[in-house]
Amino acid sequence: MKKILYIATVILVAASCGSKEQSVEGIIAQGDLETLRAKKSEISEQQKQIESQIRLLDSAIATKAVNEKLSLVSTIAASPEKFNHFLELQGDVSTKQNVLVYPEMSGTLQRVYVKEGQRVSKGQVLASIDDGGMSSQLSQLKTQAALAKTTFERRKRLWDQKIGSEIEYLAAKTEYEATQDAIKQSESQLGKSTIRAPFSGIIDDVIKDQGTVVSPGPGSEVFRIVNLSNMYIEVDVPEAYLGAVTEGKEALVYFPILGDSITTKIRQTGNFINPANRSFSVEIPVPNKDGKIKPNLTAKVNLNDYTSENAILIPSSIISENAEGDQYVFVAEAAGSENEATVTRTIITTGKTQGGKVEVLTGIEDGNQIIMEGARSVKDGQKVKIKN
Repeated sequence: MKKILYIATVILVAASCGSKEQSVEGIIAQGDLETLRAKKSEISEQQKQIESQIRLLDSAIATKAVNEKLSLVSTIAASPEKFNHFLELQGDVSTKQNVLVYPEMSGTLQRVYVKEGQRVSKGQVLASIDDGGMSSQLSQLKTQAALAKTTFERRKRLWDQKIGSEIEYLAAKTEYEATQDAIKQSESQLGKSTIRAPFSGIIDDVIKDQGTVVSPGPGSEVFRIVNLSNMYIEVDVPEAYLGAVTEGKEALVYFPILGDSITTKIRQTGNFINPANRSFSVEIPVPNKDGKIKPNLTAKVNLNDYTSENAILIPSSIISENAEGDQYVFVAEAAGSENEATVTRTIITTGKTQGGKVEVLTGIEDGNQIIMEGARSVKDGQKVKIKN
């Protein structure tokens, strides 16, 4: 601006000096009042013309400067894509086969056949308890049963030949059947002296040592056996998601301690709303091929509660809100050959948010150029230059 004023002054002086008329100094020297006033009017008119030209130059310069210094922005093109929303919860890993094994009879723990960490199969003998002479009693019963059987068979042959009395035949039959029942009962009791694995798994803990006196009931557990192949997580889901979280929906499980995650599906949903916390239970199976996952391990569970096949997603960071509470974004329209465009403020309605992105329900269409970088510094109607 100073440079322009300087040029104008030079022009004015040159015009004055270049004139064939007398100079200002000469007119002043003459001292004629009318001539002085006439010269002043002449110079004032010249000044007005120069100021008018200066204003025209200022306007042209300002227009040129705006075109040369358009705000630079970057945009993304709105494009439909699949959108999965997940409900985040927390739960602990459990297994339905994690049990304490108790003895079924009293006695001394005579022999322990397994050790901690050992894999066992269902029905495998884990330990034996002193039977207190029950095996000898069983042998005697079997001897008596053999005699009773022989007596019964002979009485039966005679009775079939109509020899002897019916009473003798029935007594022999009753004796034989009684000894058979006594053997079965004795074998059942003797079987309790052997502790067997209720299912296939791993011996997690050998609680009682060999030689310890044990008995049925609390406090007398001998082993803890765990099956790590049938793991699951049970979480409580708020009742508001009853229609959204259903059997078969995808579930993402992350284990912070292990730094590992798995993808599985909801196996079962509860049919009861807990009145204490207004939630229902959801069971999620946990594959455990390498055995790293343990019971009671903490996990973050993400349950799929919403899916849209053609959703328009934008970063939540570019969404603004006006005084009326309406959300809006800026869209670059009519980009020319030099990537110049006009900014349009567009009111939108949004849906669910996931991972820093928001689903746009209305206001944005496929192909719209949404301003990303620079979205906080532009205004509606402003000219910008796209630098994608």
